[in-house]
Amino acid sequence: MNAHANATAPSRTVETTPRTPWQLAPGERPRTAELVGDLSVDVAVVGAGFVGLTAARHLAAAGLSVAVLEATRIGEGASGLNAGFVVPNFAKADPAAVLARLGEEAGHRLLLAVGSSADAVFDLVRDHAIDCDAEQTGWIHVAHDDAAARMLRLRADAWQALGRPVTFLDEGEARQRTAARLCRGALFDPSGGMLNPLALLHGLGRLAVAAGATLLENAKVSDARRDGGAWRLSAGGRSVRARTVLLCTNAFRGGLAGRLGTRLVPLPVYQIATAPLPAAEAARIAPHRNPLADTRANLFTCRLDRDNRLISGGMAILPVHAEGRMAHAIAARLQQELGMRHCPDVQFSWRGTAAISTDFLPHILRMSDGLFGAMGCNGRGIAVTAVVGRALADLVLGAAEHAVPVPVGGAGVPLGPFAPLMPSLAVAHARWQDARAG
Repeated sequence: MNAHANATAPSRTVETTPRTPWQLAPGERPRTAELVGDLSVDVAVVGAGFVGLTAARHLAAAGLSVAVLEATRIGEGASGLNAGFVVPNFAKADPAAVLARLGEEAGHRLLLAVGSSADAVFDLVRDHAIDCDAEQTGWIHVAHDDAAARMLRLRADAWQALGRPVTFLDEGEARQRTAARLCRGALFDPSGGMLNPLALLHGLGRLAVAAGATLLENAKVSDARRDGGAWRLSAGGRSVRARTVLLCTNAFRGGLAGRLGTRLVPLPVYQIATAPLPAAEAARIAPHRNPLADTRANLFTCRLDRDNRLISGGMAILPVHAEGRMAHAIAARLQQELGMRHCPDVQFSWRGTAAISTDFLPHILRMSDGLFGAMGCNGRGIAVTAVVGRALADLVLGAAEHAVPVPVGGAGVPLGPFAPLMPSLAVAHARWQDARAG
């Protein structure tokens, strides 16, 4: 099938007030269009985030006609609101847990792919000269107490056994890399790092367009139904016919995205960027510019951006009108955890949504004949999406399910109407755990 040229028109340029520091240097936007007529393609990708654009690029490069349908503008969803950490591991699972969950063969495939995922991202950035403030300085996971240090030492050993250059730093070595208040050692992965996620997303969009994909903005897909041997998608009164549909919509629940979003827990994440720090203070906080997270249940994260702003985030127990309240709380926590003399000024604050699966692992769902969904990056969006997007493309191109690194399963089970309440309970429990542990 070929895309009909008269079914699209150039997308309108819309100026927006920056919500995030990423919009100060967003990179060149990809060439986009709007759907003004009916369209027929080989593959329709719903969602222009990291997963969708990665899959679209590989599919278009293989010679298929591909349309990517984004409900609003590229970058306004979870990928563009990311904090920019590039982390080649799992948020809540170590290698032993992955092997126990998936078995030796499938577990090793996923571990090897995720372990090399940060290298894949930074290699892509270098190979295609994507200007996204990329810094492959390494990722540091800080142990907040002795028990956590023992756990991270075992985790580092497990990654080393898989051939990854992961090391455990004792307390003295770790404190040479971070000013974190609670530090009993750290896991260090030199392949990790940080970047501007919006600029990377725009770069992925440009690569997808160069490969032959069509990027459609303001094209929210409301429904999809079978039409002979293909799918017919409804978007703003127009239709897109495709043999294969890829749902890459994170935890969104509106329209067609709800078929995937109801199988995930939507975790609201509040982010801030401070005013730029003096160079001496930035060097004290992160001498090697390593982005970090710690091991507490209510974890602490921070990184620097290109202008030495501190980026950090947190979760709210009560997410109603929480952005201003959380911005103040996150800034105060930065002061406490990093030993800052004054509470830093907040220059940007915003909210994104992380998609959490019940086992904290990524999955590809075969939802129906020719309908796939990608789910569960679990706060590891930039690195893990490189693996998931490529796996989706390989499946469409004929790869066997057992040959791709991401587990492929049935449609999954909807979590019900109370799933959006689960993060509030989890945050409350995490804070109680940390308070109990002192």
